[in-house]
Amino acid sequence: QVQVVESGGGLVQAGRSLSLSCAASGSGFTINTMGWYRQAPGKTRELVATITNGQGTNYSDSVKGRFAISRDRRENTVYLHMNSLKFEDTAVYYCNARGYTDDYRSFEVWGQGTVVTVSS
Repeated sequence: QVQVVESGGGLVQAGRSLSLSCAASGSGFTINTMGWYRQAPGKTRELVATITNGQGTNYSDSVKGRFAISRDRRENTVYLHMNSLKFEDTAVYYCNARGYTDDYRSFEVWGQGTVVTVSS
C-alpha cells in the first residue's frame, strides 16, 4: 500500500520563503505524477503544482513564478519551494501521488495535509 507523508508547514511572514516535502512509502509501485494541492478556509481544494516522471511541471497561475516543484524519483519524494509568500497562500497543503502497482492497478493517494500560514 502506498502512503505519502508531508512535512515542512508552519507560520511564515509574507514575502518570506518556505519549503514543503512529501515522501511516498510502500513497495511494489511506480509513481507517475506527484503534486501539491491546497485548500484554504472556506474554499475548495485546488491545484498548486504537479511534476511527472519526465520532470514535466504544471503550475497554477496564482503561484507561477513564485513556487517551484521538484522531485527525487529515486527517493519518491517531491518538494515545493515557496518564495514571495502572500497572505492568500495560507492553506492546508496536500501531497498527491498517482501511479500504478506492479500488477498494473492504478492508484491515487493523498497525504494528511500540512498547514501553511502566512502572516501579513
